Amino acid sequence: MYSIPGHHHISMITKDINRNNHFYTKILGLRRVKISVNQDDPSMYHLFYGDLTGSPGTGLTFFEMPYVGNTYRGTNAITRIGLRVASVDSLHYWKERLETYNVKHGDITTYFNRPALHFEDDDGLQLVFVVDEEHVLSHWQPWDGSPVPATHQIQGFGPVEIKVRRLNKLTNLLTEVFHYKEVSRTNDEVVLQSIEGESFGEIVAILDEGMSERPGRGSIHHVAIRVRNEDELKYWLEQVRKRGFVTTGIVERHWFKSVYFRESNGVMIEMATDGPGFTADEDVETLGTKLVLPPYLEHRRSEIEANLTPIDDQHK
Repeated sequence: MYSIPGHHHISMITKDINRNNHFYTKILGLRRVKISVNQDDPSMYHLFYGDLTGSPGTGLTFFEMPYVGNTYRGTNAITRIGLRVASVDSLHYWKERLETYNVKHGDITTYFNRPALHFEDDDGLQLVFVVDEEHVLSHWQPWDGSPVPATHQIQGFGPVEIKVRRLNKLTNLLTEVFHYKEVSRTNDEVVLQSIEGESFGEIVAILDEGMSERPGRGSIHHVAIRVRNEDELKYWLEQVRKRGFVTTGIVERHWFKSVYFRESNGVMIEMATDGPGFTADEDVETLGTKLVLPPYLEHRRSEIEANLTPIDDQHK
């Protein structure tokens, strides 16, 4: 039986790509591993950040929408992203670093029984550092060019929080179709893991019967779960279709192949293959230094570049 090895990437909306680039590379110390465009709307940037090579389970991706409004928080949405760090000492390091850069943050506390530090990016995206000293994403690779020491660098994703009106609809999908394990449950909160005991495939499902979230800057567009290869992707596609969900079918994204669908509450879920990865068209040394387009958009390069604001790596 196939299993889901964890989260693949998570995609968000940003209002200003230069502020976003500065926050994630200069403050959080992630590597920008790909500069590209939204393949469905090439007029907007799509930036990817992660570890040395943007390994599956480390990728934060952003679509730039300069005219987007504010997010009105609510339910039926992905509402928070956990970022794994190695130790409680790392939380103290990050608290001091966030204070240095005037980043909005809370105190060191806990998040579902793990030491944690909540904070927000410039768009109001809700993030939380979580400590998981027992498990390490085996293929995570530190980036020597990061302003953050390797011992404190972000080691991929931890829990992903999803608020929904119909809690059992979401949890039944995860357990019955994708074989996630419930590790804790109350009347209004369920913690599930794709690999039992390991936080890098953890989803925190929360019952919230309020108004639906209205997305905007700092909202989360979708979460992608990992699929090892195209054969497995075809298998999972069939399982989702058997459940009655409408899907996109397999979509070629050049660096991976994907299937998208909305679960019963309307939350967008993507299934994405591990390969071929971001080094398919760039050397490791030069990842994220120039605009890269998938082959079917290359003939429009001049037009696309003319519509994009240059990225300023010295932006403050």
